[in-house]
Amino acid sequence: MAINAKKQLVNCSDPIERLRLQCLARGSAGIKGLGRTFRIMDDDNSRTLDMKEFLKGLSDYGVLIEKEEAMNLFQRFDKDGSGFIDFDEFLITLRVNTQRCAHSFSELFSFIILLGVYNVKNHPKYQNGEWTEEQLFHKFLDSFDSPDDKDGKVTKEEFLNYYSGVSTSIDTDIYFIVMMKNAWKLD
Repeated sequence: MAINAKKQLVNCSDPIERLRLQCLARGSAGIKGLGRTFRIMDDDNSRTLDMKEFLKGLSDYGVLIEKEEAMNLFQRFDKDGSGFIDFDEFLITLRVNTQRCAHSFSELFSFIILLGVYNVKNHPKYQNGEWTEEQLFHKFLDSFDSPDDKDGKVTKEEFLNYYSGVSTSIDTDIYFIVMMKNAWKLD
């Protein structure tokens, strides 16, 4: 993945994509790696980045960018306009475009038969009788459900948010599609 990211960097002009590719080139593929990158940039340990930290962090990270372009980039990261970038804003902005997730969602939820796809029979807690199939299914749905609104339903937004995070660590659209088709038994 790192080698592929380095190759893509040569022709990349979008600043956000350039930063994402630089993270991938350094092995910061998942949330953990992006969190490390964010913490490195966060000089005062405030769990946010101000403009000064962001500019310094880009420079330290080796992202060659004009100051004006970096300031525009900061604005794109600062989704709530607070003048600071928190980790969620950082992560959401660096995530891969959710279009590929949206396609999988439509295919998957046009069936709405998650129980027909999700099989708990090999889960250890099911096999030892500790949990029922229904309990395991609800636990599975919790991984998609918004932490702020645990309603037991998976909305399109929750699905896209979950798989946008997953897609951060997947190098190509083709591999992501194959992974989704295998995971969800799609044609």
